[in-house]
Amino acid sequence: MRPTAQPAPRTPPSTRSAGYPAQEHLMPDLSTDHSQASLDGAHTHGRAAAPQGRYVASRADRPTSFDPADIPVPRGREEEWRFTPMKRFRPLFDLEAVRAGSATDSVTVAVDAPQGVDVESLERTDERLGTVGAPVDRTGVVAWAAFETATAVTLQAGAQLERAVRVSVTGHEVPGEEGFAHPAAGHLLITAQKGSRGTVVLDHTGTAAYTQGVEVVVAPEAELTLVTIQNWDDAAVHASNHRVRVEGRGTLKHVVVSLGGDVRISSDLGFAGEGGRTEAYGVYFTDAGQHQEHRPYVAHTEPHCYSRVTYKGALQGENAHAVWVGDCLIGAAARGTDTYELNRNLVLTEGAKADSIPNLEIENGNIEGAGHASATGRFDDHQLFYLRARGIPEAEARRLVVLGFFNEIVAEIGVPEVEETLMGAIEKELELTGVIAAREQAPTA
Repeated sequence: MRPTAQPAPRTPPSTRSAGYPAQEHLMPDLSTDHSQASLDGAHTHGRAAAPQGRYVASRADRPTSFDPADIPVPRGREEEWRFTPMKRFRPLFDLEAVRAGSATDSVTVAVDAPQGVDVESLERTDERLGTVGAPVDRTGVVAWAAFETATAVTLQAGAQLERAVRVSVTGHEVPGEEGFAHPAAGHLLITAQKGSRGTVVLDHTGTAAYTQGVEVVVAPEAELTLVTIQNWDDAAVHASNHRVRVEGRGTLKHVVVSLGGDVRISSDLGFAGEGGRTEAYGVYFTDAGQHQEHRPYVAHTEPHCYSRVTYKGALQGENAHAVWVGDCLIGAAARGTDTYELNRNLVLTEGAKADSIPNLEIENGNIEGAGHASATGRFDDHQLFYLRARGIPEAEARRLVVLGFFNEIVAEIGVPEVEETLMGAIEKELELTGVIAAREQAPTA
């Protein structure tokens, strides 16, 4: 059953240029450069407009629907699925299995909220659901069709939260020889009403096969920080579709942290009204055999809006695979847009692989600035030499480089307890490479 209010599908733009994969190369610098490229005219990457069809290269031309029949099970050859390990995520494509699993307690949701926040359980037919946009892929539409009740978290108008709202999503299923018996779906609606200010933390732990829809509405003059932490156990499989609308002069800080489990996070960040601001940050640490995929998409369709997308990840171990596909659309009406997207990957060991693809689609040359950058590489020999020349042992120097690589973006989160937890988790991950142990055993001067 669908909600009574259904948004109309977005009309595909008439012309569009698709991006191209960034070339992997050694990183000469691990700091973030948000310098802008001013444009006098429309910008393309030299490729023709994306063809109309069910699966297309341009994110703006993707089919969106609330009906699972409109978005069939992918085969893995489609552009948006070609990096994803299909066998692992296949349980989340099966609507009937996910619907049945959602009726069990394989995944539970608990909310701890301070004063100034309303927490509700919504029936599927609630008219507040489904207003931010339709699902964009198979796991998203299955999540929409399969969830039983939604959890709504609302920051009241004018509320200034003293502490963060914590939404704990916990998986309780251990997969058997044939995989997960109870794949499940969930749905969250997070609303920051006019003039409110606060932080919502989504914390995912345990083991489950879980597909999730997250709708986010930021009203004019509201300031919301949304942090989603994927700290699942190794066997977990998680797909999530974030659909965001920043209204008027609202401000959103959207933070994705992926540490455990196989994850695929698609974040669709949009604007409704002039003067919106979105900052999207991502931090991930990909271990041996792990797949972490992040697909942020910023749609600038309104005038004078601002966005920054910055994701950083480290990889270690055989068959560790990180994927980042960052897309930005500047529509014909989006004059005065100011946007930049950046992805950087630090490969710590042999056998790890990172795919990084930034895409920029511009239909309006009357903008403040737009640009993108991507880099994948190993330790910077110059940085290591600089540190070792000052008497720092190699293991400690490598540790400092990794922590420095992440610290710049972690410091932007603005939630002290999350920052501390994240840096502690990164230190723990470094133990797996022997960096910490080697540091402790290194002789002191």
